[in-house]
Amino acid sequence: MEAATSEVAGPVDWSWPRVRRRRGWPRVSVIVPTLNEAKNLPHVFAELPGDLHEVIVVDGFSTDGTPEVARALRPDVKIVEQETRGKGDALKCGFAASTGEILVMLDADGSADPGEIPAFVEALVSGADFAKGTRFHPDGGSSDITRLRSAGNRVLSGTVNLLFGTSYSDLCYGYNAFWRHCLPAMHVDCTGFEVETLINIRIARAGLEVEEVPSFERDRIHGESNLNTFRDGGRVLRTIIRERIRRNPPTLSTRASSADIAPAEIA
Repeated sequence: MEAATSEVAGPVDWSWPRVRRRRGWPRVSVIVPTLNEAKNLPHVFAELPGDLHEVIVVDGFSTDGTPEVARALRPDVKIVEQETRGKGDALKCGFAASTGEILVMLDADGSADPGEIPAFVEALVSGADFAKGTRFHPDGGSSDITRLRSAGNRVLSGTVNLLFGTSYSDLCYGYNAFWRHCLPAMHVDCTGFEVETLINIRIARAGLEVEEVPSFERDRIHGESNLNTFRDGGRVLRTIIRERIRRNPPTLSTRASSADIAPAEIA
């Protein structure tokens, strides 16, 4: 079943107080995978909106004191240690530890703007199941992506759109938010940077409504990215092929409400 994909038309006032005034406001969990991001967390945490339900830092065996820095910056932070390694495993652990109705995936290197979280939440409370960030929109952009990565992303996005009937403009961007009821369909069972592709494909195959949200990707503040263009690009391509030939993808038999999926039911 094809996912319904639309875009947020702007400019819109995405100020947090305005969004917070909506009746029946959901609890928002922000999940932040980390690996030696101690120098970046002060910048990221300083830009988080207020009144979040919880912030979950999933640490991948950092050696620079990342968990300690997170606790010092935000005493209410929930620290989760990864079971193995890789971004996919980190997100899986973060999803399992979350208790909010809405889950937000946020990188810890400062490239994703936490101030955009209200835009993602607005898309969800307005009716979408999954709010997908996109850099390739007139109101989005990137000061970090290279021409090679941009070209590869476009090729991979086009491949997924062709094979799965989607209309994604930015397949490999990791800034996303979604209602808890999406978790069974996503069923994250990969470990690396291919996780965004896996999630996007499974959300589409489940027939969930996707809304693309313009986002601007900034340069990493400190340190170097763990992403390897060719290695991880290959993993993404293999994931696309594997999901295409998969006979029984995770699906939702019914459109459950966000309150129907309890944390203990996360796969």
